[in-house]
Amino acid sequence: MAEPQVTLDPTGLNRVERKLRGPLEDQLTSALRAATDKTRHAYAGESVEVVTQELLRRTREGLHHDIADGFHPDMAELRRVAETIVADADTRDLPRPR
Repeated sequence: MAEPQVTLDPTGLNRVERKLRGPLEDQLTSALRAATDKTRHAYAGESVEVVTQELLRRTREGLHHDIADGFHPDMAELRRVAETIVADADTRDLPRPR
């Protein structure tokens, strides 16, 4: 899986946010990658929807609360990361639903 990357659309940013865009993207990307790693390692057969929400929660936990409050990712992109986690998971040892 390619490492997830956060890219901010400059048209949706105010003047201060545009000045801080690079460092902010770096911080958001770092938090998302950490959340992806934690979620991948903790994966135990959850649905894509649950994994998507877990990624969002863990990413926000990795950010300063002011940044986390303003972090509204493209949920379709976050879902793609979740789909990759689910698809790449080694589920041989997980219990199967009956």
